[in-house]
Amino acid sequence: MTASNRNPSGPLGRLRPISDAMLLALSAALAGCAVGPAYERPAVAAPAAWKSAPAAAGWQPAAPADAYDRGEWWKLFGDATLDELAARVQVSNQNIAAAVANYAQAQALVRGQRANMLPQVSLGGSARRTGGSEISSTTAAAGSLGVDWQPDVWGRLRQAVDSAQASAQASEADLASARLSSVGELATNYFSLREADAELRILSETLEGYQRSLQITRNRYEASIAALSDVQQAETLLANTQAEQIALQRNRDALEHAIAVLVGVAPADFSLPVAEWKVTVPNVPAELPSTLLERRPDIAAAERQVAAANAQIGIARAAYYPSFSLSGGISSSTSRVSDLFNASNTLWSLGLSVAQVVFDGGAIGASVDAAKAGHEASVARYRQTVLSAFQSVEDQLTASGSLARQEVLRRQGSAAADKTEQQFLNRYRAGTIDYTSVVVAQVSALNGRRTLLQVQLNRQVAAVTLIQSLGGGWHADWMGPEPVAAAGPVTAKP
Repeated sequence: MTASNRNPSGPLGRLRPISDAMLLALSAALAGCAVGPAYERPAVAAPAAWKSAPAAAGWQPAAPADAYDRGEWWKLFGDATLDELAARVQVSNQNIAAAVANYAQAQALVRGQRANMLPQVSLGGSARRTGGSEISSTTAAAGSLGVDWQPDVWGRLRQAVDSAQASAQASEADLASARLSSVGELATNYFSLREADAELRILSETLEGYQRSLQITRNRYEASIAALSDVQQAETLLANTQAEQIALQRNRDALEHAIAVLVGVAPADFSLPVAEWKVTVPNVPAELPSTLLERRPDIAAAERQVAAANAQIGIARAAYYPSFSLSGGISSSTSRVSDLFNASNTLWSLGLSVAQVVFDGGAIGASVDAAKAGHEASVARYRQTVLSAFQSVEDQLTASGSLARQEVLRRQGSAAADKTEQQFLNRYRAGTIDYTSVVVAQVSALNGRRTLLQVQLNRQVAAVTLIQSLGGGWHADWMGPEPVAAAGPVTAKP
């Protein structure tokens, strides 16, 4: 016989009409009353085709699809050293490590919100023995098991889980963005360093030519054929070029230090030996569907933030409605520990509580309005992110085409300047022109070579930026391989 049957007139006995089954049925009936708005992805006005590229048959409006594999896009450039550095960045870069930790934290918050939907079980116990010199000792023991559960009547807890889940997905997209950004920064710095190596090599070869030119002018001056000003001009050009070589070396060192930090080591513990620059520029497909933008992690993160903000509206609205809580417990107390689990000493309880806000001075309404405003702001940020993505792609498509045409012209100009330099130097030796014309030709030829290197670097950087703008390039398993175009570096012709 249970305690409730022995004491039907007590407080617990009076709650008898509200049985366990009735309480569960009531909570289940109310659990489907969600008050939050249904989520819909914000609409974005997308163009019909890229302005800077031919219309593609595969064009379709972009929508977040961040789960698509981006592939190892850096391998499009065909540089083994870059491949090795990119692998190190994804393991040791501290920004990526922080993003990984943030994602783990977001996942833990999701688990915490889901735990709120489950009953909370607590167990307690105590034992006390008292006595004195003239009083016999006594023992008191007590134990209790309690269960509290707040049914998700209006969907508030479910909306909280949805919001946390969306935030975790946004954090996951932030992690992908950190990886894409870090490897993109690595590629840009690496190509800049290799361009500096090529430029230093050109300056070194050019300085050898300037040394010979200086010796020619000195010989002519000592033979009373040329004026002292010719020697001074040759010395000035040589000294200025040597100063530029020192400045360029400093820039190369700074790029090496930046790469060291990206791979997670101190600059003092990292070095990148001089090597040949592979001036490889991936071909941009003629058909570039906008579905590539679906893989942009920042777009995915912005869209997930909209979903999280939408769930916050439902959480705020739930405060308008009453909250329900179920509680139950079993307790026992006795003067002897051995009798603690006897049925005669056990009491049970089961209760239902309801709370409803009657007046709050408009606080709930203000919370709902604030949640709506936050949702509208997230929608605006999402749309701005998408528009910025379209702009970035258009900019890089324009840059890629423009730089490709510039390289052809710069190469022609550099070759012509090299020929002019040699012709002017021969004419100076023959005594038909002054040395000023030679200096002008030499400066023009060197600038032409260095400008061509800069254009080639800019083409590679534009390709990296376009890959980042497309969320990880156009080369992935679900799109198929893409051919690669390459051009050789410029060499000096002193």
